Amino acid sequence: MSITPLYSFLIESRALSNSKVQVWIYIELCIFAIMITRNIQPVLLELSKTYPVVTITGPRQSGKTTLARMAFPDYTYCNLEHPDTRLFAQQDPNGFFLQHSPPLIIDEIQRLPGLMSYIQVDVDNRRQNGMFVLTGSQQINLNAAITQSLAGRTALLTLLPFSMEEVKKFALPDFTREKYIYTGFLPRIYDQQQQPLIAYRNYLQTYVERDIRQLLNPKDLNAFEKFMRLLAGRIGQVLNLNSLANDTGVSATTIANWISVLEASFVVFRLMPYFENFGKRVIKSPKLYFVEPGLASYLLGIESDAQVARDPLLGSLFENLVIVEALKARFSQGKDPNFYFFRDSNQNEVDLLFKKDGELYPVEIKSAMTWNEDFQRNILRFNSIAGTQAKGCVVYGGKMHFQTSRNIRVTGFEDFTGLI
Repeated sequence: MSITPLYSFLIESRALSNSKVQVWIYIELCIFAIMITRNIQPVLLELSKTYPVVTITGPRQSGKTTLARMAFPDYTYCNLEHPDTRLFAQQDPNGFFLQHSPPLIIDEIQRLPGLMSYIQVDVDNRRQNGMFVLTGSQQINLNAAITQSLAGRTALLTLLPFSMEEVKKFALPDFTREKYIYTGFLPRIYDQQQQPLIAYRNYLQTYVERDIRQLLNPKDLNAFEKFMRLLAGRIGQVLNLNSLANDTGVSATTIANWISVLEASFVVFRLMPYFENFGKRVIKSPKLYFVEPGLASYLLGIESDAQVARDPLLGSLFENLVIVEALKARFSQGKDPNFYFFRDSNQNEVDLLFKKDGELYPVEIKSAMTWNEDFQRNILRFNSIAGTQAKGCVVYGGKMHFQTSRNIRVTGFEDFTGLI
């Protein structure tokens, strides 16, 4: 990976005058660049060889811009969040693309989805791969524009905040389950050493002001923030719109719309139930989890990692942590998640299901740090219901790895994604 453009930027900005200082900062940038290489980068580079456009979506501050600029240091770059750049592109798109010719990175493309029609014409005329890299942090306008203009022309990737594996690249002291849950995974917390409590307060305020205000009536903002905190208190529970509506003081229809907004902004995601071949006895409502565990902790009023261990929702927060790590593992491979959970009317439940070697693979998630034989009970019960051979995995808060006498794999939470 080349970091010469980073060094050139420092020189061009005249931020440094002493040559020795330049050398030392160059060395530090080399080390830092290696540390923050994202797991998804090889997939991004490979797709750019076979598609004219690659679109990177994901939540705000997940590192999309850094990824794009580090993977393609020689590309021209423009950011549509910049008012002058956005106005120029909006008023004179042909002039904009004449000034910013490909190969080109366009940041926050959802701000002007109409540009995709011009990109379509350009890529169809040139018939070259790797012409454009687009990033976007909101799916509502972006998905519609891609479907209309760039279908078949763009590869789609989703970049979530750091994974545990990526955090370890910073060579920090070992994190506990509580530390991961409280600190979360926003890149800026690590590369700028931000305090999590302050970082997530600002993240929430920025999100509400910049994204939600564009989609909701301002008079609903206070109720919306209350709804988000209530939602954090229901992590891992089966979604009940009427219950949330009663507690928030709005209609169930409004709650459904707000959840759609949160999903489109990559704040929450739905884990769908698996009911194929199980008939009417299976629960068919989804569960909700937060993409960023640190934001969920902030919304619950947690102010330290020590407080996480005492919180009555520790089990739910830990479950959220493990499931979102599984999501990151799949997205880093450029694949759809295809994750589910199972629960029937008799309260038989498995926290996570996915296809492995063509068969359903059940996963039970336990926050306890000490192994207990009882942890595998739900997996064995599911295998009996599904009529499959004994298999599955228990992910728990400890660090041991072994196979039980019932052929169930046990693994610590930091190493679980190796199975995905």
